[in-house]
Amino acid sequence: MYYACNEHIEVAIDMVVDEEELAPVVEKVETSKEPLSTSCSFCDSAAIYSVDT
Repeated sequence: MYYACNEHIEVAIDMVVDEEELAPVVEKVETSKEPLSTSCSFCDSAAIYSVDT
C-alpha cells in the first residue's frame, strides 16, 4: 500500500499497476477532526490518498 499527496497520486497508481498488474483501489484518507499523521510515501507532505490492490 502506498500513501500519496496530490502531487504523487499518479506515481503511486503507476507503481501499483506495474507491481501487481491489477487496477488499484484509490481511497481518500479520512481526516476528520484530527490531522492524519501518515505522510506521502514519496515525500514529507500529508497523505491524501491510499492506493492498494
